[in-house]
Amino acid sequence: MPTINLKVNGTFHIIEIEENRVTLLDVLRDKLDLTGAKLGCGVGQCGSCTVIMNGEAVTSCTILAKKAQDAEVLTVEGLSDGYMLHPIQEAFIEAGAVQCGFCTTGLIMRTYDLLTKNSDASEEEIVEALNKHLCRCTGYETILEAVKLAQSKMR
Repeated sequence: MPTINLKVNGTFHIIEIEENRVTLLDVLRDKLDLTGAKLGCGVGQCGSCTVIMNGEAVTSCTILAKKAQDAEVLTVEGLSDGYMLHPIQEAFIEAGAVQCGFCTTGLIMRTYDLLTKNSDASEEEIVEALNKHLCRCTGYETILEAVKLAQSKMR
């Protein structure tokens, strides 16, 4: 059975994959029990499965597991330090940007990607980053508020 080597949230793993169509999302959820990233649309359009791979936000449902060979992956579970939440996670809670929670982890990871690369992102840049995500529960105002709050917390 083929294997892949990858580092997830700071820990090295050797993962057996059964077939060529196994995605990074499948590996994270089914092999590593990291269920923060969600399968929404399955084609990379909703953003619910967003993780950071090799320093870039990616939709893990569109990345074949074999393409993650030797990759470094950060999931929402890797943001917190034990029970200490990351400032982005805190901001989403404080701003009330967590509704049903299905899309939240993807939004948090996209925000992480944006703010770690551009801590002074303008509102337009934030909106552009968030446009890669779908949320059925909010009008996006609280999400935008959460990102701005996270921005101030991370300074």
